[in-house]
Amino acid sequence: MKRSNLRRTAGLGVVLATVGALAVGGALEASAAATGTVKTAGDPLNVRRAPTASATAVKTVANGASVTIDCQITGTSVTGTYGTSALWDYVPALGGYISDTYVYTGSDLRIAPDCGVGSGSGQCADACAGEATYRSSDSHFVVYDKNADGYSAVVAYWLKGGAGPFYVWNSGGEGSSVDKAVSVPHGGWVFYKVCVANYTTAKPALLSCSDGITDFAA
Repeated sequence: MKRSNLRRTAGLGVVLATVGALAVGGALEASAAATGTVKTAGDPLNVRRAPTASATAVKTVANGASVTIDCQITGTSVTGTYGTSALWDYVPALGGYISDTYVYTGSDLRIAPDCGVGSGSGQCADACAGEATYRSSDSHFVVYDKNADGYSAVVAYWLKGGAGPFYVWNSGGEGSSVDKAVSVPHGGWVFYKVCVANYTTAKPALLSCSDGITDFAA
């Protein structure tokens, strides 16, 4: 069975501790990217936009393919070739996450660092329509709406010092996406949640929000 790690953060108060930990040494259990081999029953493996089994499949990777794992993160639990685990592997070359239960790494332990810069993405809870990624290279949010559920997809985010929440809305409906630059200084952090809500210029009533995610502007 593969072992899962703790989620990057669960609340704004944890963010400061997370930033401090990164500054003095980063992930404790693994310190470099690693490689693995995809092992399924023969079918291609879905690569997901976020580390959840219901997130959009952005592409597939063939059984037997070698992958370079940049980092790992806890998402939803999946049962695969190597048992049941909530650990997901971020593979930059594939543009998303694959379940670690389908990856042979030669170890039952975590083999890559906690996900951080450049890999932030999430999906709102309760199988709702919102997904989002944070692109650290130029500090952009891309917000996706994948279902016609009557709500807009929205990212609520906070900056260093607790400023916020600010919002990035996608009110374009099913199948649409919005790409928006946000002002995060070089090396600064952004804490965000992916939610749905009725679009408003006032403070929205956020629904089905994901757990909080922290990322950093490269």
